[in-house]
Amino acid sequence: MSTETESGGSMGFKLYIVITLAYWAFTLTDGAIHMLVVLHFHNLGFSPIAIAFLFLFYEIFGIITNGVGGWIGSRIGLNRTMVIGGFMQVFALGMLAMDPSWLTVAYVMTAMAISGVAKDLNKMSAKAGVKLITPTGGDAESRLFRWAAVLTGSKNTLKGAGFFLGALLLQVFGFQHTLMAMSGVLLAVYLVTWLVLPGNMGISKTKAKISQLFSNTREINLLSAARFFLFGSRDVWFVVGLPVFLQSVVGWNHVSVGSFLALWVVCYGFVQAGAPLLLRGKRHPTGNTARTMAFLLAASPAGIALALMQGYDPALSLMIGLGVFGVLFAINSSVHSYLILSYSDNDKVAMNVGFYYSANAAGRLTGTLLSGWAFQNYGLTGCLWWSTGFVLGAALLSMLLPGERKAEAGG
Repeated sequence: MSTETESGGSMGFKLYIVITLAYWAFTLTDGAIHMLVVLHFHNLGFSPIAIAFLFLFYEIFGIITNGVGGWIGSRIGLNRTMVIGGFMQVFALGMLAMDPSWLTVAYVMTAMAISGVAKDLNKMSAKAGVKLITPTGGDAESRLFRWAAVLTGSKNTLKGAGFFLGALLLQVFGFQHTLMAMSGVLLAVYLVTWLVLPGNMGISKTKAKISQLFSNTREINLLSAARFFLFGSRDVWFVVGLPVFLQSVVGWNHVSVGSFLALWVVCYGFVQAGAPLLLRGKRHPTGNTARTMAFLLAASPAGIALALMQGYDPALSLMIGLGVFGVLFAINSSVHSYLILSYSDNDKVAMNVGFYYSANAAGRLTGTLLSGWAFQNYGLTGCLWWSTGFVLGAALLSMLLPGERKAEAGG
């Protein structure tokens, strides 16, 4: 059920603030927990492969959760799925704060799997919720684009800030005390969220069937496939190739690499949030915008690969290339995040967003796996050419999207 026509513009904005603040609190813990786990278990002597495996279930369960989370949200409401995600994160933080003797690889993988489920329940609920609380009429589509861009961009900025927060708190308070403090704050945030958000937000007027997990809407399927390739294009060189190259070839140390990547994520989030201003020539994006931006993005990894192959300074080539890639990728991501909401009817938005982010998670997992294989066999240039191919895949799929949005907001 939609809430925006009942609440009006003022109430819709207040609910948007509640959703955004809760999402921010969750995102800070999500970024922090990644840094805490990597640094703490590295200090305990875990091998890089063992540390990587700690996050395997986090990614895999993200795919599953996005697939079924939208269906669950359409039946019980997005308020409940968002709060359940928050409480699951509290539980995962509590698991990791237990006695150090419990922290085996299997135990931590389980905790991270719960955190992965929590993260994607929360993300799906927050982003689908924005569609439902956006007031109709007037410049509704422009407002939806702005609200979605700010939510998405701020999330990535705060996740980067969470990297810094996790490292700082680990240094000052230690592993267990940091986790206990974060779980307590997050619990309070989601108790308030539970009380404030409408209980019927996102509940479908007709009971959604499990067979409806896969979208039968052409635009949703095309956009989801494009999203798979878009995020695979980033992780195919970011996850393994880029940090290893910066350390082994450019000569940076661990702190420099980690700080640089965290800063890149923060800046990337700012660009995402500002995408409506960067595209101010349009009231809202269309499929044509997604196509154009994807073709522009493809030139970035290809340009970096050519620069490295020609023997140009690798550090300078990467700095310039990463700046261009970050800006274009952020705009691409914001355009996609708007289009999935614009293409969705209110009654199906939870399921469509869940399906869409399942494709997003599958792209990330595929890119992650390809990143290690491509770098080991072909180096960073090989990863970059894979990235170029993935972006072109997203661009070609985007050519099939409609030039104008399919339905009116709230349709």
